[in-house]
Amino acid sequence: MIPKIDHIQITVKDLKKAEAFYDLLMPILGFDLDKKSKGTVEAHDFEVIEYIHKEITIGFNSPRTAFANDDIHRRKPGALHHLAFKAESCEAVNQVYSKICNIGAHIVNPPQFYPQHGAFYYALFFKDLDGIKLEVVYEKEL
Repeated sequence: MIPKIDHIQITVKDLKKAEAFYDLLMPILGFDLDKKSKGTVEAHDFEVIEYIHKEITIGFNSPRTAFANDDIHRRKPGALHHLAFKAESCEAVNQVYSKICNIGAHIVNPPQFYPQHGAFYYALFFKDLDGIKLEVVYEKEL
């Protein structure tokens, strides 16, 4: 087996607000909005928006009504700590940075080297509107 992720789904507090943000972000990361899909499973109190790419599908889900007012925190059990997207160069990380500064992303750390993560680890860290931490990283293979 090749350990490759097919899809991931992340629950957000407000799906409409998240959709507006991710409609701006996902094309910057290489996703085609023409391949975006939406679905509802009323029996499960569930809505999903999926951004489909040949490498991975990333979905965002509505919260179950019972959990709609819960705080999101990446250190809670079962929570997503952060999601990292692989870039093909340091310049690609810089280009993403210049574009996301205009879409409402909260910049945690601008692009820089992180030697504590690897000999050549260049990354940008930011959060979406719910505070979900995202990363764009280029790591040169030595």
